[in-house]
Amino acid sequence: MSAIRWPLAARVGARLAGKYPLEGTYHFALLARRAPEVVARAAALVAEETGLPWTGEPAVAVVTRAEWARANVESFRRLLAPVEDKLAVSGGRVSGSAVAAEVGALVGFLARRVLGQYELVVPSGDGGSDTVMLVGGNLLALERLHEFRPAEFRLWVALHECTHRLQFTAVPWMRPYFLGLVSELVQATSSHEGRLGRVLGEWRSAARRGRPLLDETGLMGLLATPEQRQVIDRVQALMSLLEGHGHVIMDRIGGRLLVGQHRMARVLKARRRDPRYAAFLRLTGLEMKMQQYEQGERFVLAVERRGGFAALDRAWEGPDRLPTLEEIREPERWLQRVA
Repeated sequence: MSAIRWPLAARVGARLAGKYPLEGTYHFALLARRAPEVVARAAALVAEETGLPWTGEPAVAVVTRAEWARANVESFRRLLAPVEDKLAVSGGRVSGSAVAAEVGALVGFLARRVLGQYELVVPSGDGGSDTVMLVGGNLLALERLHEFRPAEFRLWVALHECTHRLQFTAVPWMRPYFLGLVSELVQATSSHEGRLGRVLGEWRSAARRGRPLLDETGLMGLLATPEQRQVIDRVQALMSLLEGHGHVIMDRIGGRLLVGQHRMARVLKARRRDPRYAAFLRLTGLEMKMQQYEQGERFVLAVERRGGFAALDRAWEGPDRLPTLEEIREPERWLQRVA
């Protein structure tokens, strides 16, 4: 029997995700019908821009917020399956329900904000899906709220997700490396003797020095052992590179082709920095995710200024060529190391 109540997590996530009023209308159906051709156009553009080969054809799914939430709960279930018993601290129904509620709440919050997702990175029963997923309700909501041109906004979002697909399909070692990092982090979740005492000591020390009790990694980083922190840093460095690369590509192509690109970029950057969610983002560690966009974008642009855009290709040669978190923050160090 599963230690974590995944059906409860799915119900909580779907309920908190809510429903956008235009889901189920012809607006949503039209978006779904046109999405494959939008993704196909974006695929050709990003392949030409990056020089990475586009192979195969992904599935294209336009989903509701609730469907996205349920799909991501299922992704969590597969990722955590090897260590699920360790995560339910007491091994009982109460802890399993608590973990499920926490996962559901996190996924439900994200479901109201995420615009797209590429799914190859999450293992499934058939070895991995290959799906570009667009959250239709959120796309429609932003288009109407900010009066974006629908054709432009949808292509712009698709550019980002298609760049992520290239990163994981055109770079053959990327997917196993990423999943290896996730597995390494998850496998290290078993309790360590003295961890609670260490955390309380760090909290007291931080309070005395006037430092924040949580950094951008949130509770995950606070509870992590020194070994786990090293893995978290490697994950953050990788995701900063991938998100920054995707962000630069979508903006560069959008700047040439889309009239509203600059305003769309400005609105989404402000949306990521919305102070109403600051406490939640820091607590859950999602603040780290928000920083990945900006740190990664600065890294990619700095590398391009110093060595040309082709210099970034060194990062795709192997895991040892990936920038560390320190090198993400100081791109010149990475360039010196791989040059």
